[in-house]
Amino acid sequence: MPSDHELAAALAGQAGQRLLALRASDREPGELRATGDRSSHEFLIARLARLRPGDCVLSEEGKDDPARLTADRVWIVDPLDGTREYGEPGRTDWAVHVALWERGELTAGAVALPARDQVLSTAQPPRPRQGSRPGAGGQPLRIVMSRTRAPAFLAPLAARLGAELVPLGSAGAKAAAVILGDADAYLHDGGQYEWDSAAPVAVALAAGLHASRLDGSKLAYNRVSPWQPDILICPEAITDVLLAAVGDVRPPATE
Repeated sequence: MPSDHELAAALAGQAGQRLLALRASDREPGELRATGDRSSHEFLIARLARLRPGDCVLSEEGKDDPARLTADRVWIVDPLDGTREYGEPGRTDWAVHVALWERGELTAGAVALPARDQVLSTAQPPRPRQGSRPGAGGQPLRIVMSRTRAPAFLAPLAARLGAELVPLGSAGAKAAAVILGDADAYLHDGGQYEWDSAAPVAVALAAGLHASRLDGSKLAYNRVSPWQPDILICPEAITDVLLAAVGDVRPPATE
């Protein structure tokens, strides 16, 4: 029986390979997106039911089961993160998320980037490339942001910090860019769901990065409403600088 870490990595990777095979079929983008979401969800649910039959599951594509609110173990999955990008030929910024929440904490997780043949997981927490660090070599900070829903405060934030804004697709792809050292921070405002961030946050924390709300408070999972207002993922070395700058340029949050 695989460990939870190994299972998260294996399931995310296998779901990703299935999505790649489906993507290679002759389907129009709308049908491809819908079929990809559904088939990946069905695969993950079936595997978890067989391998972890006593656990609950919260999935973007499934009906919410209130039993999860009193469960000790809940898998939080996004069968296809970045559905828009998945349906666009040639794009690689989409992902599969598989995370495990236990008694208030994320304890295992994996982010598969199938089009890049990568799986980042807590089984073997990744480390940024040697020599990569925030603002290395006098270069500006690189902040990844949503390519379709960029928060309004990011432009003044980048101006204040002299940072470069880099648009990317899925939340998993953006978090992965920070985890791997290709970018220095991922900030998002305007809301997302627990399945958008659970696996990326689990992997980021295992890799030694900082992950929190934009006010510095802890991200919470398996709540009654799976809605999360905002998120920050970055190296610990620049956390205080980013939080202070966000506080200066961002209007007070409303939930």
